[in-house]
Amino acid sequence: MKWADIHDIAIELSELKPEIDPLTVRFTDLWQWVLDLEEFDDERDRCNEKILEAIQAAWIEELD
Repeated sequence: MKWADIHDIAIELSELKPEIDPLTVRFTDLWQWVLDLEEFDDERDRCNEKILEAIQAAWIEELD
């Protein structure tokens, strides 16, 4: 997975952290959780706030 795989990342996070409300997650934590995903393989510095916001929004959508 790469940073551009926002929907796939959101699915993984929702499965790995079902007890977490994505609205309460700090972006620093979200960034680290994405980096820690087993299938994630992208540069750490290719991420920005806009990408993290999109991941958070997709994660919220995934819970609905």
